[in-house]
Amino acid sequence: MKPEGQMVDKLQARTAQETAKKPSLVEDAYKALKEAIRENVFPPGYQGSEQEIALRLGMSRTPVHEAIIRLQEDGLVRVLSKRGVQVCPLAPEDIREIYDVIIAIEGRAAELLAALPYDERRRVADELEEAATRMEQSLRKDDLHAWAIADDQFHHILVERCGNRRLRRIAQTITDQAHRARILTLKLRSKPTGSASAHRDIVEAVRKGRVADAHQRTRQHRIDARDELLPLIESFGIKHL
Repeated sequence: MKPEGQMVDKLQARTAQETAKKPSLVEDAYKALKEAIRENVFPPGYQGSEQEIALRLGMSRTPVHEAIIRLQEDGLVRVLSKRGVQVCPLAPEDIREIYDVIIAIEGRAAELLAALPYDERRRVADELEEAATRMEQSLRKDDLHAWAIADDQFHHILVERCGNRRLRRIAQTITDQAHRARILTLKLRSKPTGSASAHRDIVEAVRKGRVADAHQRTRQHRIDARDELLPLIESFGIKHL
């Protein structure tokens, strides 16, 4: 092969490597920044430049820029002209609307899970039960943060395994926002001991294929969470989350 041909081959190989690498870097930046927002490392209303955010994440600016564009589409950040990036704060009315969507989505997801063939719904019920067990263990240790993570995983499984891709896509952004509010108010709320039996009831309804029961128990569980959270926010005079 002529030297020119070898050079072309090397350039093509390098381009292919860079093309393959870029989506991975962007995805890593997206996941890292979203998790930092969910866990309030970047709290509601935080405003900073892309460079500052990249430095705090220990990443280069280009993938962080791409991640910010995606997160703006998710409704988690807002790009401000010549003023950097702002983490979108949530007002109490936003929380109410978020829970309205969650109640509808998760109720339907539970119905779909309970209607699955026996072997499929048993596998999902096992996953849900494992998350519920982690929640109970965390509460016994008074580790509320670990409880919140396991609770988030339970509700993620509920929607992720239901088989409806559109429900999954809608739920992703909404549940990210709800999780952020939950983390911010975690220490203000009473210890969530009642949630253990609610989650076990949902698991049992899914496992036994009780479609209407799965829907009702999941829906009521989220209604109860909303009805506890919103008055709490109001009583503390919290304007933004």
